[in-house]
Formats: sequence, structure tokens, C-alpha cells
Amino acid sequence: MSLTRRRLTAALAALAPVLAARPAAAQEQGSRPLPRTLHVAGDSTAATKTARAAPETGWGMALPFFLGRRLTVANHAVNGRSSKSFIDEGRLDVLLEAVRPDDLVLIQFGHNDAKTDDPTRGTDPFTTYQKYLRRYLDGTRARRARPVLLTSVERRRFGPDGAARPTHGDYPAAVRELARAEGVPLLDLQALSLERWQELGEQGSIACFLHLAPGQSPNHPDGVQDNTHFSPRGAVEVARMTARALRDSRVLAARDLRRLDDPVDPGRITWPPD
Repeated sequence: MSLTRRRLTAALAALAPVLAARPAAAQEQGSRPLPRTLHVAGDSTAATKTARAAPETGWGMALPFFLGRRLTVANHAVNGRSSKSFIDEGRLDVLLEAVRPDDLVLIQFGHNDAKTDDPTRGTDPFTTYQKYLRRYLDGTRARRARPVLLTSVERRRFGPDGAARPTHGDYPAAVRELARAEGVPLLDLQALSLERWQELGEQGSIACFLHLAPGQSPNHPDGVQDNTHFSPRGAVEVARMTARALRDSRVLAARDLRRLDDPVDPGRITWPPD
């Protein structure tokens, strides 16, 4: 019996360094618990549109096309909201109540923060805008979840020289600065979308936005030329660039994503009833 005990003790002693090394190896590979839900806090560019607004489409509606089956999207984005008004209306509290450890919270505001003539929504880029965004970061961290900052997706605007023009002033720079200061992952949708609209060109990018001729849609009988909000194709474009940015920033691993380079039929998008 004593010999058996000595052998067992020796075997355990030999195994101990191997067991101790496993957590370090996992940490080196960046392994982490798989997020269950991606919560989206944002404005009309990301929001889920109802049937009454079709074919207008928020990019959050197309994001599930690019996620693995174990991930879901909870889209809390609402038309017309800024980082300030989303909080003042209690929407951040509702979002955070649903957040679980290791979930992701994607935070994209700026379009309506720039409406500084509206005291209910306007913020200043490097003061109140960052102040409100920090409340999203702090609330997410308190839930042991992972915040991700996004710069505002660009509008469609081209100059006389045919170059795509930025439209968001200092708000994207303020988000980049805050992400660095807080050590938070950044998805730079402003830069990515501006580059994409440039690639497509002034005429080619029209198909990504809500441009409809009179009579083309019963929801827009007089037609519309909207260079801020997306068509189904545009929502797919922005959702794809968001998913790629999640991979490139190592927020999600490649195994958590799908179809990043494959065609996705925008006709698969559906609009919930009003």
C-alpha cells in the first residue's frame, strides 16, 4: 500500500505543472466565455423598423445574418434618440436590466447628439457627449458585461470632386478618444462606412439608402430621397462591416461569425407589425 501511495503522490506531483499551465494557455489564446446576447443602444440608423416604415431598414435588423447561431441580438435602438435622451427616457435602465454577464452592449449615438439646438437631445462632443457615453460603459461593466463603442455610421454625401464627405463633425473623434481613455473596444463605423460609400461612388451608393420613386412603395407614395437611413441592401452592408469590425477588434472570434464574405439576400429582411 505504501508503494502505491508513493506512486500516486509522484504521479500527482508530475501532473500539477500541466494543470497549472492550462489557465495561462487559455488566457494567452484570448479565450473567454461566449456572449449570449448583443444589445444595441442607438438611434434610427440601427433601430428595428416596423412594417409601416418598410423598406426603411436599421442595420441592427441585418446583424443576425452574420452571427453564429449561439448569439442573439436585442435591438434597443430607437428613432431620434441621442446618448442623452436615451438615458433621460429610462431606456438605458431597461436595456441594462436585460444584460447578463459576458453579454455585449454595442453603443452608437451621435446623429441626434449633434442637434444642439434641441436641449432634450443635443450634447457637446468632448464634454456632455462623453459624459453620457460613460454612463453606458459604467452600467454595462456593473453587469459584468462588455461595452463596445461605435462611431456614427456615415450619411451619403459627396463633394463636387466626387469624394465622400464626413458629416458628423467632432463626434466620431470624441468616441475614439473615449474608447482609448476607457480601454473599450472601438468599432469605427464612421471611417468604415465613409470608405465603403467612396468605393461604391456617388451613384452606386444610392442603392444603400432610402431612395424611392413616387409610387414605388405604398408607405412612401410621394417617393423619398433619404441619405441618412438605409434600404435593406444598405442595412446589410453596415451590418456586415459591423460584424467584420467585431472580428478584427477581437471582440468576437471568427467562429462566432458567419457569411462575412458571402452574398446575403436583402430580401430576407422582415419588418415586424406596427
